[in-house]
Amino acid sequence: MALQISATNPEHPALLLELPWDTPLEEWPEDRLVPLPRGISRHVVRYARAGEEVIAVKELAERPALREYELLRDLDRLSIPAVDALAVVTGRTDRAGAPLEPVLVTRHLGGSMPYRSMFETTLRPATMHRLMDALAVLLVRLHLAGFAWGDCSLSNTLFRRDAGAYAAYLVDAETGELHPRLSPGQREYDLDLARVNISGELLDLEASGALHPSVDPVEFGTEICARYRSLWQELTRTSVYPAGKYHYIERRIRRLNDLGFDVAEMQIEHSSNGDTVTFVPKVVDAGHHQRQLLRLTGLDTEENQARRLLNDLESWMATQEDYTPGDPLSARPEVLAHRWVREVFRPTVRAVPAELRGGMDPAELYHQLLEHRWYLSERAQHDIGLDTAVADYIKNVLPKARTALDATTP
Repeated sequence: MALQISATNPEHPALLLELPWDTPLEEWPEDRLVPLPRGISRHVVRYARAGEEVIAVKELAERPALREYELLRDLDRLSIPAVDALAVVTGRTDRAGAPLEPVLVTRHLGGSMPYRSMFETTLRPATMHRLMDALAVLLVRLHLAGFAWGDCSLSNTLFRRDAGAYAAYLVDAETGELHPRLSPGQREYDLDLARVNISGELLDLEASGALHPSVDPVEFGTEICARYRSLWQELTRTSVYPAGKYHYIERRIRRLNDLGFDVAEMQIEHSSNGDTVTFVPKVVDAGHHQRQLLRLTGLDTEENQARRLLNDLESWMATQEDYTPGDPLSARPEVLAHRWVREVFRPTVRAVPAELRGGMDPAELYHQLLEHRWYLSERAQHDIGLDTAVADYIKNVLPKARTALDATTP
């Protein structure tokens, strides 16, 4: 059987043809590989470079490879945080003509880390709580979209920094199933698997001495269940309000927006006697602040980063003489937002030397600078300004961060 590459982009096959498909993946030469941290996997996984792309290559049988490829594409269409499927390569043989396993090719998620790499330096319990929050949000988003994961775990997730929190991305979808809607039993099955898997992974870390001594692995595994149920209840519960109190409905929608979710549809019913109103939101997507920031500025960020940048944008807009909220003659928010990107955001990010940024993306770097500005202003008891904060961050924070990163990088 001839080598076949099924790809999502017509440019990818040409780039992928340069890779040594006639060699088993675990024997690929070092000059083809990119030394990035890898999580635990039941399959052989390697990071490689294809043109300007860094890709993850996973060997597995043809049927699950094609199935996972299609599921990842479905998740992309549903705007679910997951790695991007680039291609499936089948018909591989070695130089002697013996068959080799097909591979699934995905795009490396820039700035992401597998959980084991994060535990190389013992994580504080507060940081672990944030990881559980991120994983609970991811699982809720999957279930709202009708996706039963079937193997939710820390090993099957990548984490990216998101303005003091974390964003979780699905990596392994081969056990997943997409349905129009999940039953309570399907959701509970996923949740119970998550509890067992996470507890087991943390017990493994405890045995290796990489877990904070105050952390109970079983308790932390159970924590995701409580966090998931709390978020699911807030997103899907039915509310009953007194008739005429329609601002209660708006308040509920705002609370859902604050959690990062949009309400696509809503069902409102009056009681037979007209005394009460029943409100049922249909929450179908997360990323409320992401979409708002993207619409205004063209910046594509994580959700918490977007919330922080929007707050800074609004504060800056309030200082502009040509902007008056509600005045049809004042500058439009979209115009001011692009001015903020051009005059504030980009110059601030570019002021930090690229060699000191590491893998930090521009939105996360800007958030860190805002945090540093707040810290210095609190200490000085007055606003020290962004330029001063940037200079101090470059001089006193980034060199220490780079030193710590170099000490933990294998």
